[in-house]
Amino acid sequence: MPPVAVVLGSQSDASAMEECLRTLERLGIQYETAVISAHRSPEKARQFALAARERGIEVIIAAAGMAAALPGVLASWTALPVIGVPIATGGMSGLESLLAIAQMPPGVPVACMAVGGARNAALFAAHILALRDEDIRQALESYRRELSQG
Repeated sequence: MPPVAVVLGSQSDASAMEECLRTLERLGIQYETAVISAHRSPEKARQFALAARERGIEVIIAAAGMAAALPGVLASWTALPVIGVPIATGGMSGLESLLAIAQMPPGVPVACMAVGGARNAALFAAHILALRDEDIRQALESYRRELSQG
């Protein structure tokens, strides 16, 4: 089973998350994807989060725009790490999404990437997985060496 789930708030968020998926693939990290709206299908979001650990998921990356409730909703139903990616939509260029994800109440943490921070979400997930997976650690170190070479 893949250790990472990439969850989109809507299908229209898919293009914003392509770099996340490419980065996971480059690092050799398997993933699954799902489209779940926190507002239109809250029960589906609850069931997804509750069953994630049993399916072998270790990290959830959740991308959403506008009110961006998805990362917080998923985090409220699981103890797995949730990484939120604010998507630039609406009239505020993603600021509303950033604030919705970053301003979680105490007790329900969500790691928050920059607006459009799809690649960093994948890299942060890799850092978490590298704590127990030597292959991912080595792939991550190789990636970082390549970055330093320009």
